[in-house]
Amino acid sequence: MTASATETAALGPALDALLAALPAEAVTVDPDVLAAHSTDHAPFCPSGTPAALVRARTTDEVAATLRIANEHRVPVVPQAARTGLSGGANAVDGCVLLSVERMTRILDIDDVEQVARVEAGVVNADLSRAVAEHGLFYPPDPSSWESSTLGGNAATNAGGLCCVKYGVTGDFVRGLTVVLADGSVLHTGRTTAKGVAGYDLTHLFVGSEGTLGVITEITVGLRPAAERPLTAVAFFPTTTAACAVVPAYMSSGPRPSLLEFMDRPSIDAVSAYRDLGFPDDAGAVLIAQSDRGGEAAPADLRRFADIAEAHGGTTVIAEDAAEAELLLAGRRLVGIATERLGAYLADDVCVPRGRLAEMIDGIAELSERHGLLVTCVAHAGDGNVHPNVIFDRDDADEVRRAHETFGAIMDLGLRLGGTITGEHGVGLLKRDWLAKELGPAGVRVHQGIKAALDPHGILNPGKVLEV
Repeated sequence: MTASATETAALGPALDALLAALPAEAVTVDPDVLAAHSTDHAPFCPSGTPAALVRARTTDEVAATLRIANEHRVPVVPQAARTGLSGGANAVDGCVLLSVERMTRILDIDDVEQVARVEAGVVNADLSRAVAEHGLFYPPDPSSWESSTLGGNAATNAGGLCCVKYGVTGDFVRGLTVVLADGSVLHTGRTTAKGVAGYDLTHLFVGSEGTLGVITEITVGLRPAAERPLTAVAFFPTTTAACAVVPAYMSSGPRPSLLEFMDRPSIDAVSAYRDLGFPDDAGAVLIAQSDRGGEAAPADLRRFADIAEAHGGTTVIAEDAAEAELLLAGRRLVGIATERLGAYLADDVCVPRGRLAEMIDGIAELSERHGLLVTCVAHAGDGNVHPNVIFDRDDADEVRRAHETFGAIMDLGLRLGGTITGEHGVGLLKRDWLAKELGPAGVRVHQGIKAALDPHGILNPGKVLEV
């Protein structure tokens, strides 16, 4: 249901101004619709009650929304597909939810410059399929790639399974169109292969989680299409043995296009959901892929097998694409399998590869100390660990212990020289730990940038860092 003047009269002049400035179908105050858009996928993150939802279709509509919100000092929470895992898109009381999910045009694919220009609501997988028709490849592949948008990917600097070789979203963002808090439109970056003029404003906004501006268009770099990857899996008696393989393999030559880790609790969760024939005595699993052409990929996987077996692993190398998909299926099913275990807090800590074993073993120790199941998978080649703290949401003591375990995992990551998030972002979930990582000078710089670009504090207030 779209808003009428009668329905919005009590909500103040800001909503009246929005209704006057925007198409009627763009503004919604239906309580059921607002409730459905009030959170992302992060469990146990607080959310408020929004006053309205704006579904913009153009940069001009985003600009009008922000101009009115800024004039009336109304908070604005930018959104798209809301697939995030940190509460970054959660509503605050009295806010306008500003969605770019209807901005879905692929504006240009340039075969010569190997770039694409898209609106912020374009789904990652749709862009990947579109550029593939041109013999090109967009590597960033978050697990939510079939539903997450390029705008959200850029706002959180999302990662994915292929990051070990290709990098995160920000490594491919060349330029942005961003609407600032006062409604002015900023164009950053370039379409050229090189460009170093001025401050790097593009990457100031990448990863800013909607706190500095609203991204409406993105120009991304592309690559020639990759070869179909070959896959190998190795089973290990212990997590320590598996983790020791990671730095050894990563320092042995060309990078794999994927290197994933699963611990025993994750294997058990997946096996309970679907029997994939994993050995009963496996303490951990590593899955490797290589997408190099010719004989390079088979050689890469033989090297992986040699290193894995030298550390006590048992390896299987896929003979065809169907077998490769079967070997990778266990890793892809972790999310679904984990949801069947109960409520969970999804952590996302990244440590140096050489400290990965300490991180995984430390998580197991915390799991035992707090008496809660913690499943752990990792983008092992990046040192990016994803522990899931499982608990009973109806047991107050378990809820308390779950939050303690979650925080202790982040503290452990920081002690090991890591970061509190490798790809999910800070949002609400990790805001209290960000100051620990940044230090006083880092906090001061963040606050200064926020004050300069959003002096009235209307953009995604309360997210990332308290200001």
